[in-house]
Parts: sequence; C-alpha cells; structure tokens
Amino acid sequence: MKKKIKYYSTNLKAPEVSFRNALLKGLAPDGGLYMPASIPLLGKKKIETIFFSDYQETAFIVLNEFLDDDAGESVLRNICRDAYDFRVPVEKVINRNYILRLDQGPTASFKDFAARIMARLMNYYATDGNQHFTILTATSGDTGSAVASAFHGLENIDVIILFPFNEVTEIQRKQMTTLKGNISVIAIDGKFDDCQMMVKQAFTDASLTGQQLSSANSINIGRLLPQSVYYFYSWSRLASSPDEKIIFSVPSGNFGNLMGGIIAREMGLPVEKFIISTNSNNEVPSYLETGVYKTINPSVNCISSAMNVGHPSNLARIIALYGGMMDENGVIIRKPDLCRLRRDFYGIAISEDETRKTILESYRKYRILLEPHGAVAWRGLERWLDISKSDVMLAVSLETAHPAKFNDELSHLLGFSAEMPDALIEIMNRKEDFSKIENNYGKLKEFILKR
Repeated sequence: MKKKIKYYSTNLKAPEVSFRNALLKGLAPDGGLYMPASIPLLGKKKIETIFFSDYQETAFIVLNEFLDDDAGESVLRNICRDAYDFRVPVEKVINRNYILRLDQGPTASFKDFAARIMARLMNYYATDGNQHFTILTATSGDTGSAVASAFHGLENIDVIILFPFNEVTEIQRKQMTTLKGNISVIAIDGKFDDCQMMVKQAFTDASLTGQQLSSANSINIGRLLPQSVYYFYSWSRLASSPDEKIIFSVPSGNFGNLMGGIIAREMGLPVEKFIISTNSNNEVPSYLETGVYKTINPSVNCISSAMNVGHPSNLARIIALYGGMMDENGVIIRKPDLCRLRRDFYGIAISEDETRKTILESYRKYRILLEPHGAVAWRGLERWLDISKSDVMLAVSLETAHPAKFNDELSHLLGFSAEMPDALIEIMNRKEDFSKIENNYGKLKEFILKR
C-alpha cells in the first residue's frame, strides 16, 4: 500500500499538510516552502520499469508516489498523457556527453513540464472542491509564459503574473501578454527578486486571506515534483544498465530545476554529481567555496535572464535536505552539512564572455545550437570534465529554452537566427495587454483586490 506523504514548511512553524493542500496553498502560512516529510525510494522493479517506459508513463510512476489518493491513479495517468504531448529530445554532442533539450513544449521552455501538470491538477482539485483560485506568480521570463499558457482559459483559476520590465525578451513578454482572458500581466519597475518578494508578501498578508491565493512559481512544491521526471527519463534513454551513474549540469537561477533533480536522486536515480552552473549571480557557487552565504542585491542582469536571481528561493529546500535551516531572507539559522553539499555538487559561475564564447564554439565544433542558459550549463560541464579528467562517464547538460527565443544574441554571434517554432511565430503579431506598476507592494495589493 502506498504511504501517504505529508508536507512540512522549511520554517518549521506551520502544520504538515497533504499534497493537495500544499499545491493549492503554494506557500506555507509561516512563509516557508513546503517539502515532503519523506521522499519515497523507488524499488529496483520500478526503476527497471522506468528504464523501458515512455515519458508519460515515467511521469505517472514518479508523481504517483507523491500524490494523495483522492486524485486517483486513472486521473493522474490521464493528466500525464494530456500534459506531455510533445517530444523530449536527448542529443549527443561528443563521447558520452549529451544535451537534454527541454524546449519542445507549447512555450518552448522547460517550464512547460511543470506548469502543464500543475494547471491540470489544480483545476481538478478546484473543480472537485467547487473553489476558485488566483495564481500569483513572479517570472524572469519563461515561467510566466509557461504558466500563462498552461492556465489560460481555466474557469476556476485566474492568473496574475509579475515580471521585471527591462529583463525579459520580446518573445517571452508576448507569450504572457497576448493571452488575456483569465491571465493578467504586470510589469514591475525592478528586478525578479523584487517581483518574487512581492509575491511572497502577498501570501503572508492576512488581509488577502479571502482571495484564495496560490502560486505557480517554484516556491510551489507542485512545480518541483514534475521536474524530477525528465532526470529519470534522460538517464533511462542513455544508461547502459539500471545501475549506471550519471552527471547532470543544471543551469541554475531560482534552483527549482536543480531541486527537481535532487528529488529524483533521493528517489533512487543513480546521480554521481550535480554541476550547479550559474551566470554572474554566483551566490551559491561562492557559498560552496567559502561556506559563507551572501545574497546579491540587486541581481546582475545577464543574457541568461531566467537565472538573474540574487537569492534563490529553493536554496532553503536544499539547505533543509542537508540538515540546515534558512529563512526566506537567506539567513542560515542552522548550518547544513557543508561537506556533503560539496561532495554532491560542483558550483561554477560562467561569465557573459564565456557564455557567448560557448555558444560560438559549440556551434563551430559540434554544430550544436545553444541558447544562453544551455550554454552556461554546457560550459559548466566542460569545466567539470577538465577538472575531473574524465570523459567516459555518462553526462547530460540541460538546455532549458528554445534558441529562437534569443535570436538577437544568436544572430550577433553566429550570423544567423534559429528557426522559429510555430508556437512562437503565432504570437509575434498578436496585440499585447499588460499593466505597469511601481516596485511597491501596496500597488500590487490594490491590483489583486480590484481583480
């Protein structure tokens, strides 16, 4: 019989809840992030089943371990089939080094993998309970477009998306601002961290309790669990046996992507090491090196825009998993096991010059087309391989957005643009509709109440 998993707050001042409640609440009432009180370990038989399963079935096997019984296995299986109706290519580069392309969904971003499952589950629960929710989400680019696409048109859910006005591409903005209906978009005169802080403040604002707020950011546990699936899937396509270990290089900003991989490892995926590849917002690689955590405020504006995060929310979850405690402001209240963190992770910051050079060299050497986030991850893997002196171990670098989203950069570097997916071509001529407000929580609260 499947064990029911409860979810606790990383601030340890809120009661444990079911998956359903953790998903619908988004943020715990004490301001902490929900974490599973225990992470189920998949037995050898299930690992072997994943080894021969398609993506939809792999998603069902992994997610079914975490969900409450009230959703039902048939409901979850149908949701997985409906959500994952696109390809998940794994592309060989050289030796046993691969690129996992997570850019084939409807918004050409890895955020589709979590947003589509989240939207379907939340709508199922809202309909089942005759409730109405308002999703409040901060984005540095791709989260907003994926959430807008996934939730668009759902009767029981409205969505409000905040983004830093000067730090998203035109395509990313139009993917959010052209849908309308139950989707409202707000440009903030500030940084992603400002948007994220305003979202968190709204969740802890007692006067907004009646608004039924929830989140689709990676602060929501419902965002992380689906992201663990593609780690299992890519390994199963490449490993020579169910026991073979693998290295992942993960482009990291708010660290939800990495946290999904860590959950997969805790479930039994044989991960040798995670490479934490960041841009110039290097607070976590610096912490691994020095043992001192310092946020970056304001965050550095880099071409890998989704990673322009000066304090990643999900670091609190990683710290908790390693025996420590971190509050929402980045203060480490109880130190984690730093030795184990350093053993399991290799942190590396990639400069803007290196990112651009990697895009250029990867195309010249391998005819591999990378966008800035994928280039940061690939360069991180190259640096690790240089240090470890090993090119025989299975290694996968994650590419998280379609190169065409960054055609201005690619055209400048390579002299040509990536071919646009149909989904991106379609939105370019649509009319935009969004609001713009000051970097002021009071203004956001006004908007929520009017909405």
